[in-house]
Amino acid sequence: MSRRKQVKDKTDKTNPEDEKTTGQTPSETLPAQTFDEYQCTGNVEIDFPGLCALLDVRCIPAVDTKQPASSSSSSSTRGETEGEDAKDIPSQIKDTSHWSRPRLQVELENDDPLCAKSLKVSGWKVDEQIATVLQKMLPSLSHLQSLQFWKAGLTDPVVTSLVNTTPLCSSLRVVSLEGSTLPEHCFHCLLSEDSVLTHLSLRNNRMGDTSARLIGSLLSTTRSSNKNLLSLNLAFNSIGDAGAAHIAQGLRLNRALLFLSLCNNQIGDSGAAHLAEVLGEFALTHDEVVERRKLLLERSQSSSLRVNSDPTPTEQLPLVASSTSLKEDNKGTSKKKEAPKKEEKPATSKEKSNKKSSDVKAAPSKGGKPGDREKQPSAMEVQSSTTLIELQVETVEMGNPLLDEPLQHRDGQLFLPGNTTLASLNLTGNRITERSLPLFLTSVETQGEDGGLLRLCLQRNRFPPECETYVKMEEVMALRYQRRNACGETEEEGQGPLGL
Repeated sequence: MSRRKQVKDKTDKTNPEDEKTTGQTPSETLPAQTFDEYQCTGNVEIDFPGLCALLDVRCIPAVDTKQPASSSSSSSTRGETEGEDAKDIPSQIKDTSHWSRPRLQVELENDDPLCAKSLKVSGWKVDEQIATVLQKMLPSLSHLQSLQFWKAGLTDPVVTSLVNTTPLCSSLRVVSLEGSTLPEHCFHCLLSEDSVLTHLSLRNNRMGDTSARLIGSLLSTTRSSNKNLLSLNLAFNSIGDAGAAHIAQGLRLNRALLFLSLCNNQIGDSGAAHLAEVLGEFALTHDEVVERRKLLLERSQSSSLRVNSDPTPTEQLPLVASSTSLKEDNKGTSKKKEAPKKEEKPATSKEKSNKKSSDVKAAPSKGGKPGDREKQPSAMEVQSSTTLIELQVETVEMGNPLLDEPLQHRDGQLFLPGNTTLASLNLTGNRITERSLPLFLTSVETQGEDGGLLRLCLQRNRFPPECETYVKMEEVMALRYQRRNACGETEEEGQGPLGL
């Protein structure tokens, strides 16, 4: 009986302790916090499910992390992507067995889980909850370079949230939003003037002429231009002649875009004519002439300030002094300098001293020649003030073909050289007939040797490949291609001048 009592006493003592430990563990390991209080670590495998749990997401997508590939596999995948970009074939999503279950595919830059280089969503819907999670998580991924969505059921609010988030991602330069239809056509917001994206793919989104108009207006206008975007893929959409005209309008003053794909759309001869026109010499419109006059006026005013401006004190160095203040300061300095000038030099040098005082606003030093100590500070001030004005002039002229390119006066109109920055134009699979080919041939022939198209794809349109004009254009493009290569400008293997 005594042994039984001892066993009971031991069990009675241990049970309360077990209850205390089991009750304290959850509060210590899982502190209570809200979604806004969550601090992202930069590790997608931790942050994404953690944020989804705080928002009570029912089915949390799994995170599929891919380690850096070996050199052989990376070279093969690089060749595949280059071929896909060249032919504008929709990207083949790997691991198709995962399509049945939502997964966030993450590619790491190295073995460090904090170095996510690419995020991809394929084949599952991104609702507003997941978009909120991404909006919270993406800015913490300092190594993120690429963000891809393929058939993710994106909506206008979701795309708007992504547009607001992309500027917060310091390394993000490539965005791909494909396989979604937006009623409010907000894809164009990714092309804003302050966007830092260099590659944008908007394939297979059923975009029409309205979306093309919005995109064209952000490529360039008389007052603004996108200066960072290098490639734009608008393939497999529903852009027609009107949309192509809007895109061509955006190419008139854009001098950044290198690659443009409009393949597999509904562009006919009218839209092709606008695209061919912008590649060659074209006449300025009334609005462009007016804007050019404004820019010239601003440049002349800035240059006059550069010539007539005098150095200012170091406290007011960034400012340009007015003419009235300069006159008052000149009078004061000239009176102060008369005494030392009389002691050192004869009276015949009064006029020279007055001229020097008007050029140098600094007060004369005590003893010695006034120019010994005053020349060096004044030179620095002159250089800094003129540099400031030169920067103002550069901001007016930088990237604006209305001022940078030589204009020709002919028949009462101003003609501007066409867009020679665009190196690749893909119009494969449209409705272009033989009537548009002479326009492209003329534009290609008028482009100089220093710039212009190196690749023009017109396959699978409504003209025979043996067409005389097409054969002639192929010869011109091949000759240009050879000359560029001879000058050291190499192209990717397997890409001919006409995309053959």
